[in-house]
Amino acid sequence: MHAVAVAAAVVVTGAGFVGVSAQPASATPPGIPSKATAQSQLNALTVATEGSTSGYSRDLFPHWITISGSCNTREQVLKRDGTSVVVNSSCAATSGRWYSPYDGATWTAASDVDIDHVVPLAEAWRSGANSWTTSRRQSFANDLSRPQLIAVTDNVNQSKGDQDPSTWQPSLSSYRCTYSKMWITVKYNWSLRLQSSEKSALQATLNTCNS
Repeated sequence: MHAVAVAAAVVVTGAGFVGVSAQPASATPPGIPSKATAQSQLNALTVATEGSTSGYSRDLFPHWITISGSCNTREQVLKRDGTSVVVNSSCAATSGRWYSPYDGATWTAASDVDIDHVVPLAEAWRSGANSWTTSRRQSFANDLSRPQLIAVTDNVNQSKGDQDPSTWQPSLSSYRCTYSKMWITVKYNWSLRLQSSEKSALQATLNTCNS
């Protein structure tokens, strides 16, 4: 069962800490499509041979950027995806609980949690982002309006690296349907290409989705 996040409303306490109010909010990233929509989007994606990583650097995808007040993108996702998250005056999470849907683990220290780019930056580069402006790459790397960012166990994110679903999917099999739908809609909304093995893996997983 997914953890319930708390809303981003904040209250300054006497100790100088900012407590996030306990209004319920979904820890699920926004914009996850239905099975039918994901299928239509997958059908519309351009299949092409994967490009080269030549010239790629994470610095070409500026992140994390300031989103609101002193909060950057990482801190914003930690607040969105966590339960009972408390942040200090600089928006760093000092306590809370985070459920990682990739592996089913729950963490109580923000340092144990990474913010995963569902479609990795290097994968995006090889799929068309190499021709983007830096401004567009920045928007992609900090996209909070689509299911491109999610809080997960740090070493799980690191083991994923820049792999696509043909070689890596969440170890928690019950989440693979959701993961595939997230991947598809991000690629679709950002007009990124996919390779044939990637499409086959996504289609196979999408076929297991109930809705």
